[in-house]
Amino acid sequence: MKITAIKPYAFWLGHRNVLLVKVETSEGICGWGESGLSGREKAVVGAIEHFREFLIGKSALHIGALWQEMYRSQYFEGGRVLSAAISAIDIALYDALGKLLNQPVYQLIGGKQRDSIPLFATATSAYDRSLIDEVDSLVANGWKVVRTTTGVHGNLKNSTEFCSRGSIAQSAEILTEIRKRVGSSIVLGVDYHHRLTVPEAISFVNKMPSGTLDFIEEPIRAQAPSAYQALREMTDVPLAIGEEFSSKWEFLPFIELGITDFGRVDICNAGGFTESLKIAALCESKYIDMMPHNPLSPLCTAASVHYCAAIPNLAWLEWPPYDGDLTGYDAVFNSRPIVKECSLSIPDSPGLGIEVNEAEVIKRQFNFWEPPRLHKPDGSYQNW
Repeated sequence: MKITAIKPYAFWLGHRNVLLVKVETSEGICGWGESGLSGREKAVVGAIEHFREFLIGKSALHIGALWQEMYRSQYFEGGRVLSAAISAIDIALYDALGKLLNQPVYQLIGGKQRDSIPLFATATSAYDRSLIDEVDSLVANGWKVVRTTTGVHGNLKNSTEFCSRGSIAQSAEILTEIRKRVGSSIVLGVDYHHRLTVPEAISFVNKMPSGTLDFIEEPIRAQAPSAYQALREMTDVPLAIGEEFSSKWEFLPFIELGITDFGRVDICNAGGFTESLKIAALCESKYIDMMPHNPLSPLCTAASVHYCAAIPNLAWLEWPPYDGDLTGYDAVFNSRPIVKECSLSIPDSPGLGIEVNEAEVIKRQFNFWEPPRLHKPDGSYQNW
């Protein structure tokens, strides 16, 4: 089975752009993948077009070898853009292989190790009474694992002020109240989206009684493992890190040094199935459970389900979308994973078990989009 065409499609869907990739083969079988570098899709399309030049005509069965060639062929290895491009192609190749063999992808990577995929929900309300009410509602609907955001998401028109010091005081107060309300059996976490410094993160944790949080996700920027190591030494709250990492090598210091407690791998950014399975194995060696990042389209969710089914060390999978616009989703995808009892079923259909309406995709346009901008009270830039 030879690769005959690789077609990237970057287009607006719902409230954001998505980047899907179709790999066509000589057997008339196609596979679909997705890239997760949101906001920089055009850069990833360019990388895919470069890869296409030498991938067409090669065997679609040699997935691991193709991964190595894509990663290493330009001499300058790695990086978010290249890895996002590799991820989409790798996922599409596994989808095609599953269809060729008439097997779901999880059977190609070791078979399923669980009967369903446990999920966590995200509460996005502002840090006031509305957040307490939202978490109450989620718990009442059966959710046992709940993550909150920072409560300030910005907007696309103007930069929004975000005071991290003021935020941690307010967040600590509300999260402490939420813990009292939901009791000790509910898993409660918070995603700070890289907005804090090390002393701010420590101060934030210290403002709450021990046991308030079951994890804090991405509290600081992750480029310097030593900064996270300093944070790790000063707090006992479990850390969930890794959604922006693009390879096993980026994960490695966080695993070896015992810095992360949950591996936030993103299969659409970290090299597809080929690399994400290796990351899970590295984490397993240190008894770290995976908590995959899953913020994209239903195709990303479908790929994540197969990944989660096959690995032994799974905590929970992120459930998207939050409260975004889902207009057009049903026109593009023939089905979407449906939550039942706060989990997802594992499909038995060949490949990923999800098909894309290419005719609908072709009609859709790409819209340049930037994430919201935040600034500190003094006017300086703040991470979104």
